[in-house]
Amino acid sequence: MHARLNNAMAANGVLGEADAQSVVERAVRLSKADAVNISVQSGRETNLRFADNQLSTAGATTNTTIRVESVFGQRRASVVTNDRTDEGLRRAVEQSEVIAKLAPEDPEYLGPLGAQTYTPIPAWFDSTAELSADARAQAALTALTKARAANDLTVAGYIVCNASASALGNNAGLFAYHRSTNANYTLTARTNDGTGSGWAAAEDNDWTQIDFEAVARDAIDKARRSANPVAIEPGRYTVIFEPEATANLVSVMRGALQARSADEGRSAFSKPGGGTKVGEKILDERVTISSNPRDPLVLAAPFDGDGLPVQEETWIRNGVLEQLSYSRYWAQRQGKPVTTGGNSLRMEGGSESVASMIANTERGIVVTRLWYLRAVDNRTLVYTGLTRDGTFLVENGKIARSIKNFRFNDSPLFMLNNLEAVGPAVRTAGGGSLVMPAIKVRDFNFTSLSDAV
Repeated sequence: MHARLNNAMAANGVLGEADAQSVVERAVRLSKADAVNISVQSGRETNLRFADNQLSTAGATTNTTIRVESVFGQRRASVVTNDRTDEGLRRAVEQSEVIAKLAPEDPEYLGPLGAQTYTPIPAWFDSTAELSADARAQAALTALTKARAANDLTVAGYIVCNASASALGNNAGLFAYHRSTNANYTLTARTNDGTGSGWAAAEDNDWTQIDFEAVARDAIDKARRSANPVAIEPGRYTVIFEPEATANLVSVMRGALQARSADEGRSAFSKPGGGTKVGEKILDERVTISSNPRDPLVLAAPFDGDGLPVQEETWIRNGVLEQLSYSRYWAQRQGKPVTTGGNSLRMEGGSESVASMIANTERGIVVTRLWYLRAVDNRTLVYTGLTRDGTFLVENGKIARSIKNFRFNDSPLFMLNNLEAVGPAVRTAGGGSLVMPAIKVRDFNFTSLSDAV
């Protein structure tokens, strides 16, 4: 049965554990280096695009990528191949060894990890891995049929499903394997007069959990309501961020929660004069931000790119900076435990709905999502970017009208210190394994208008 499972998975472009381990072991046997690290990524992506109310493209790709890293002392180099044959692996191993001997020494290289213990995470769903082209087309028709019948709308969308497996191994006894699936659907609806735009999306490891009807309904409704926007003056406003907009800005904190940059004085979490802000209250007490590969809303890998086990980590608890992320090298140098947390990020939610936030707002703005974010100041995490796909003015507890988009200059640290309300946390679909709530904040800084829809 195990062999049949591996063969079936390989036929779908995803290597089973036994096949992935075979690749690692064959490459290790060919190595003459002091250390050799092997990474094997295999997967199958199926996708469907539609635009101008028509299906446009559909496809499927499979690929296996093998990275061979050879190490001599502190010198190391990698070669990538997709050839799993003995000859293909031999060439990759030999080429990486030749290059490694010529490479400069890496003073931060710590040597290979030994065997590790992982708790498996069930992130694989056959509903996603075995999805047919017809099922993707039927999902797209939930939006296309509505747009074609309406005559005042044009929709465009993208459905992409991934089934993949990751494996790591070396000559020091390490072997790690994980397989997962993911389905993502994004939809944009535009009014035919070109003035209104609405966006909605959904993502899950399990295809059957995506409500395509709800995505179509939300995007189309928002497009119609956002038509014919009016300009209002930029400035500081009370803002209700839908979950995707929250994720767009809060996610920039993920890269900033690094101990090294904080210790070296290059971070928003560095203390003036030295040290870090760990243990200090930096945000509203309702803010707790964590990473957990076993979060049921975002099932992720149980190991990181080095093969270290990924555990649940809380970075900010009740507004207090609890810890920062330590890589292997920086943890050893600073005498701290390694804390990775993986790639997911979750902000704990509250109980207030967006409708309730609007009803309790005398004057404010509702933002669907943000885009084109660029860093302005890493010391404060100030970013600039634009609103898009549905921005609305609230007056006296109701949405009064659609308004033109804004450019903003603000920081998630400022924003999360100005909280007024927090909604339930949900998985967002703009990319990045993020679970975020809708939030209401005061004094968000819009700096100028944008003519983009």
